[in-house]
Amino acid sequence: MRTFTRTRRTLFAPFALIASATVLLTACGSGSDGSTDAAGTSAKADKVPTTDVVSAVHKDEASAKLLPSGTTSLTVAFSVGGTPPGTTYLDDGKTLTGQDVDFADAVAKVLGIRLKSEQAGFEAILPALDSGKYDFGASNFGVTDERRKTIDFVTYINDGQGFATRKDSKLSKVTDLKQLCGLNVATGAGTTFEATLEENEKLCTTAGKKPYKVQTYNDTGAIWSSLQQGRSDVVMSTINGLRYAVAHQQGVKFLNEYHRLDVGFAFKKGTKLAPAFQSAVNKLMADGTYEKILKKWGTTGSAITKSRISPPELKN
Repeated sequence: MRTFTRTRRTLFAPFALIASATVLLTACGSGSDGSTDAAGTSAKADKVPTTDVVSAVHKDEASAKLLPSGTTSLTVAFSVGGTPPGTTYLDDGKTLTGQDVDFADAVAKVLGIRLKSEQAGFEAILPALDSGKYDFGASNFGVTDERRKTIDFVTYINDGQGFATRKDSKLSKVTDLKQLCGLNVATGAGTTFEATLEENEKLCTTAGKKPYKVQTYNDTGAIWSSLQQGRSDVVMSTINGLRYAVAHQQGVKFLNEYHRLDVGFAFKKGTKLAPAFQSAVNKLMADGTYEKILKKWGTTGSAITKSRISPPELKN
């Protein structure tokens, strides 16, 4: 008997509205003074941050020399989820912005190369790297041992997995997935969250309990709409994304961090680009740009001290 039921819902809504009295999930503080910090402090403004933290970055010759000969431009794939600090749109509805966008643009400036930005579903980016469709992906990709079998990573932040729910829920903290038994869990398609839930699919029936049902979505706004409308009981997503969303809408609460993960730019296995990207990230740390990007998006709690190439998965 299968203990894990998955409902795939494919919804694309860059500016998805949250149900009832909640605000637009794309609303957020302007610049470092109005953003949501890693402890979940609510922002005061209602605009996506637009502070320019990239244009002043200069080329670093030492980092640029690490690029494969003749490299002048690269294609990067972003997954547009609709909510900061992840990739979303500015008010014009077409200009991409977000923490991953800023980091990719800043690295490109350090390396002195041009970037061509493409948009793709989160679950489609990693498989497309091996074919050469994209040179790298930048969409909050968590570094896992399973992914490292086919993907190389260059780390730039530390984020991970967490949970949130409605304020009227009896849940206060999720330390064991058996606490989810009998509940509907909303999460992103093709993510480490979906994988974690799949890997533990037998926990509930083994314990003699009703299995949880997982509802996967391709859009962050749709996940929160599902929770607000009562179609889901709990959300499993990125720690930073959850804290931001909870700070910007009514009737929901952040439960807890469940599992921390390093996050990195994703490349096909055996890439020759990794040393240059690692050097560029470390350069951004040294010149202060790194801290400016984190402050802009309210994610200072995700800072790392140095970039690494495909480190082992964090086990915590």
